[in-house]
Amino acid sequence: MSTQHTQLTALQRALRDLHKQLIHLETQYFGAVGSPLEHLQLITNHPHFAWLQKLSGLMAQLDERLEDEAEIGAEEAKAFRQSLEMLIGPCEEGDQAFRAKYNALLHDGPELVMAHGAIRKVLATIG
Repeated sequence: MSTQHTQLTALQRALRDLHKQLIHLETQYFGAVGSPLEHLQLITNHPHFAWLQKLSGLMAQLDERLEDEAEIGAEEAKAFRQSLEMLIGPCEEGDQAFRAKYNALLHDGPELVMAHGAIRKVLATIG
């Protein structure tokens, strides 16, 4: 297994935790959601959660790439890092709408801050 595969696998795990924390906080702001199925439907379809779809999509791309048997090169790993940095920072040209919501939530959840720190640590090892 290549260094890049190992790095992206660590990123995948850290992203899952970050995503989980974001959904948890956004669900608290949204209010009662009912059953787990209703919760899933809200997360995937309701406008309140729509901003998270960019992160979900990046996670899906990463999952698919890690399932592929082909070797992952340094440039490809770096591209995943840059895509994520466009969302959560520090890339200046990033998605400002996503970043505004993300940064606001960082002030509301210590678990999210820890997950963000874990992501930053993994990103520092890539490229």
